[in-house]
Amino acid sequence: MTELRCNDPIIEVHDLYVYFYTYAGVVRAIEGVSFCIERGETYCLVGETGCGKSVTSRALTKLILPPGRIEKGKVYYYPEPSRRIDILALSEEEVKKIRGNEITYIFQDPGTALDPLYTIGYQIAETMLVHGRIRRIKEGIPHAVELLRKTLIPDPERRVKAYPHELSGGMKQRAVIATALANNPKLVIADEPTTALDATVQAQIMELLRKLKKEEGLTILLITHNMGLVAEMCDRVAVMYAGTIVEEAPTEELFKNPLHPYTRLLLRAVPNPLRRMDKLESIPGTVPNLIYPPPGCRFHPRCPHAMDICREERPPEIWVNESHRVACHLYTGKASLPG
Repeated sequence: MTELRCNDPIIEVHDLYVYFYTYAGVVRAIEGVSFCIERGETYCLVGETGCGKSVTSRALTKLILPPGRIEKGKVYYYPEPSRRIDILALSEEEVKKIRGNEITYIFQDPGTALDPLYTIGYQIAETMLVHGRIRRIKEGIPHAVELLRKTLIPDPERRVKAYPHELSGGMKQRAVIATALANNPKLVIADEPTTALDATVQAQIMELLRKLKKEEGLTILLITHNMGLVAEMCDRVAVMYAGTIVEEAPTEELFKNPLHPYTRLLLRAVPNPLRRMDKLESIPGTVPNLIYPPPGCRFHPRCPHAMDICREERPPEIWVNESHRVACHLYTGKASLPG
């Protein structure tokens, strides 16, 4: 089991496995994922589409629907430093008291996250009603107005009566953020919150999250494939590939000293405005089919440094210093990645 190093964790994930049982076969979506998130930080899961980031985030509150199943693992939630809850051991009714209340989600498509049949104010107030913060929807409308104002939606007294189709994409995402904040959560999971938005609105949404984190004392788990957002927003980052974590480090260190070949290739695929590029670099190949994942290291079919052992054995996770770990056979001995 991976050794986790957190001073004041709010979430600890130990050896998590999530499988999906389909007619085509068993999809091994998550295998052996371990990490911890410290209270008050912005922690990031980054990787290509299909690497398991969203599945991991949903497993934190048992939000895995059939044919998916959490096979094994532990998810510990610390509402206070001295109190630990084993989320995967809770019943569905007990988890519902935490999900949407103490741990909330900002999903990547605000158009599907909001119900088209109800006003924005109703949906925000309903979140409070479900968790016993208010007794009637009407009581929550003034608080909904304040939340819309806090998320910088203009004329919140009018927008609280609007339906989702009457709002722009950026306003819908702000309304989703307001809904996520309705019950004063301790952890907000932002699952690619800017995917459906244009570049200007993306910047506004991320600035809003940064501002709210500071004002509300939030802990944020940010899921993205945008390395620019990682550099701008995150304190620590875990790089995921094909359902596993291949590297984790403080953000600045990861950018200065990436160790895993996949991390290096991800960073090279980011356009650099200070360097002339005749051709944008890309990672050859694709994420493997997780019904039939490759043996050994799952990245070896695409890795320029693959060795025989990479094709045979899954690499152990190695702590190269107090805060930086990597799962790669290049670091099991004295070998290092060529510059």
